[in-house]
Amino acid sequence: MVNIGHQYRFAKHCMVLFLMAMAVLPYFAMGQNSQQFLSRWSQYSDAPNALYRYVSSEAQKHLANRTAMLNGIHSLAQWQERQAWIQKTLSAAIGPFPDRTSLNPKITNIIEKETYQLENIVFESQPGHFVTAALFVPRQLKAGKAPAIVYCSGHSATGYRSYQRILINLVNKGFVVLAFDPIGQGERVQYMDTTNKKPLFKYPAWEHSYIGAQLFMTGNTLARNMLWDGMRAIDYLVTRPEVDTTRIGITGRSGGGTQTAYIAAMDHRIKAYAPENYITNFTRLFQSIGPQDAEQNFLYGIREGLDMGDLLIARAPIPCLVLATSRDMFPIQGTIETCEEVGKIYQAYGKPNLLRMVTDDAPHASTQPNREAMYAFFQQHLQNPGNPADEEVELLSADELRVTPTGQVGSSYPAETVHSLNLRDAVHRLKLLDAERKGDPSSRVRKARELTGYATPSNTSKPVFTGRSQKSDRTIEQYILFGEDGYPIPCLLFTPKEGHTGHGVIYLDPAGKYADTARHGTIDWLVQNGVSVLAPDMIGTGEIGPGSFKGDSYLDSVSYNVWFATVQIGKTIVGIQASDIIRLARFMKVDKGVHAVYGFSRTEMAPALLHAAAFEKDIEKVVLIAPYSSYRSIVMNPIYRPTFLHSTVPGSIGEYDLPDLAASLAPRILLIIGATDGNGNNDQAHEIEKDMQLIRDAYQKKAASHLRIIERTTDQFHDQLKAWIDH
Repeated sequence: MVNIGHQYRFAKHCMVLFLMAMAVLPYFAMGQNSQQFLSRWSQYSDAPNALYRYVSSEAQKHLANRTAMLNGIHSLAQWQERQAWIQKTLSAAIGPFPDRTSLNPKITNIIEKETYQLENIVFESQPGHFVTAALFVPRQLKAGKAPAIVYCSGHSATGYRSYQRILINLVNKGFVVLAFDPIGQGERVQYMDTTNKKPLFKYPAWEHSYIGAQLFMTGNTLARNMLWDGMRAIDYLVTRPEVDTTRIGITGRSGGGTQTAYIAAMDHRIKAYAPENYITNFTRLFQSIGPQDAEQNFLYGIREGLDMGDLLIARAPIPCLVLATSRDMFPIQGTIETCEEVGKIYQAYGKPNLLRMVTDDAPHASTQPNREAMYAFFQQHLQNPGNPADEEVELLSADELRVTPTGQVGSSYPAETVHSLNLRDAVHRLKLLDAERKGDPSSRVRKARELTGYATPSNTSKPVFTGRSQKSDRTIEQYILFGEDGYPIPCLLFTPKEGHTGHGVIYLDPAGKYADTARHGTIDWLVQNGVSVLAPDMIGTGEIGPGSFKGDSYLDSVSYNVWFATVQIGKTIVGIQASDIIRLARFMKVDKGVHAVYGFSRTEMAPALLHAAAFEKDIEKVVLIAPYSSYRSIVMNPIYRPTFLHSTVPGSIGEYDLPDLAASLAPRILLIIGATDGNGNNDQAHEIEKDMQLIRDAYQKKAASHLRIIERTTDQFHDQLKAWIDH
């Protein structure tokens, strides 16, 4: 069972943190509001949103560069160069398509109606990867053939069945209509609760994002999978004798608008298209609801110069109708700006009338005026004149629209899932990585620098000292350091009054700087043993996180959407945090006189520490408590822990992994205690051991005694820590 939406567990976690805070307050209290000392600085009133603001700021820089470039286009030839560039860049961002294998289409049922015939169809977009669909064929076909429209569904749990009014209106107006279920919707749910036979995820967007993250880690995209399903739907459509293959259009609303724009941009068999309730621009999207679920994001798309308008520019000057509503969650201002931008290429082609925008005053919804505008658009541009009125229709029953015997492809056929298809690619990439591991490990560290978007700290802002508390055996100081973009990093510095060894530890806990400050905790023990401890809130945690932005994919209290935003700009949360860890280490050395800095991390903070230590030499010793063992362990299994997501790296599978970084630390002192798999468990010891063995092999060549791996945390934890410090 995946750990999603467990409200009771989250409430219990909050209560534990509250009681912990109350317990430790007398220990380090430094006056009113000491728990949240940034709150005393009005400049940092928005500190919890630091991560989203930083990522958004980086995105806006790329988008501004794109705008400046487009403003320099003044001729049709330049626009055509842009179109060629878009096709090339889109292909790279989406990834290579699979081979065009046999569709093996099967009509599972035929329903006869007065004005049309419905055929329930299943086909294979990839071998064993089944797509459920419905084909609506008019009773009356003009000249024996008819124009066809592919309908793409939005984020409805029932897939195309929620859009019957549109589908039946279109077929009654003389169009052949093919509607198909997107991944994770209708009869294509990928994750089912075997107990109650219901989807494991509450919303389709959650399922899309859960599997989409694994695809991104492998260097793939959910956008490609969805786009390919649509392109294969067109492959089927053109085999039908009723279809005039020179008159194919495509439309869809919301998530279906996303698919419509993608498919039209990439498949030149589409001759007219009408995306609804999707087109805006990323500038306005970041300013409002933020990036959405997995398939609406490309790998490094914004960094490479892509925006939503490029999807429309790609196919100019074919007829395009952008359908919008003025109170849509996709900002209408961005829609206006994109249509103005795209209008320039239509003007350059001398066909400005082939791009239209129609807006109704409504929220995120299908409205009658917009539907009628869409009918009229296709009637005109697919040469199928008629009445564009949106008419009342008799809806089909669930039984009439059921395609598979059980109502789900997963229980009806020996079906491939998105995970199983991605797994095949991941295994291939991992084999190549294993072969590369026989060579110089520095190449994998270089690849990690590149993929994380890591930047060596260059910020020279002086720390802000905000308070001190004197205890009998230690001094506790508060500091604000600053990240690359100027965001604050609040820290507690614990310094022993006597017996200082000159050693310092950066103490990283995903729960923040106050997580382990109680008497008899680990920080207390370190100070008693003469070690200074710097406990920060890393960006996204404590006082500088997680922020108010959640997005449409907020799983287990983790915003997938923030992570998707970093995917677009070529930055990573773990890379940002790694840079800040080095900044903290240099503060301890330069400002606080510590001559040896060590790194201590718990659970999902371990990857940030590993990256920092691998990239720079400032961290001399490393201890990892309950880390997950590898990115491989997250991608290889269908179920993983969402709380690990922010510490993962897109495109890492096959390029490098966490054990490679750990191995690169040799001969520095490394202690690993209680490693888990990608779901936070340690019952798959053999899988964890594979990752640990990579580290052992590297240390065996340089300094075997400098590595210690302990399977589980024991009562001797502080003894083990003592040996690590004294080694």
